[in-house]
Amino acid sequence: MLSWLTPAGVVLSCVIGLFGVGFYALLMMRNLIKMVVALQILIKGAILALALAGHVNGFVQLAQSMAITAIVADTMVAIIGLSLAVQVKRRKRTLDVQKLSTLRG
Repeated sequence: MLSWLTPAGVVLSCVIGLFGVGFYALLMMRNLIKMVVALQILIKGAILALALAGHVNGFVQLAQSMAITAIVADTMVAIIGLSLAVQVKRRKRTLDVQKLSTLRG
């Protein structure tokens, strides 16, 4: 059993905190840019969880390589998401998701 006072327990509590903040912000924010930032916080928690799992199981190199891959993919998602948000702001004059979700056809 993992004690909360060990370094792994502290990292695990940070992972849970990052997941909580990320999910809360992702569900409560209506601005596209704030949603991208919330997604970034959530993914940072997943990367920290990868590093912790690698440390606990003894596969540190594998966890580090998976974390670097996740960081690269996360950066690409952030760049594409922010560029789409800029284009939406230019065309629709708003970043509010509820205002953008009206379907016209």
